[in-house]
Amino acid sequence: MLYLADLDGHALPTGTAGPWRELRELRPGLLFVDSEQSRSTVYHGLKDALPPGTPLLVAELHEVPKFKGMAPGALAWARRRFA
Repeated sequence: MLYLADLDGHALPTGTAGPWRELRELRPGLLFVDSEQSRSTVYHGLKDALPPGTPLLVAELHEVPKFKGMAPGALAWARRRFA
């Protein structure tokens, strides 16, 4: 499953372990999360890795969203998850 996570501009420390196979940064604080786990499990994994009180949003994606101006290669990375 692919999720979109908004970390309110915060970055996760490099190599942060969690209930995901891979994280892909779109811009600082905005990530794609590739995980076999539920949205709730991913949410709590991210929440536990962020400073207390950090705003957080995690949404399940059922198709590749439309976007531009994000990190190079992010669109191709997301498309491979839905191929």
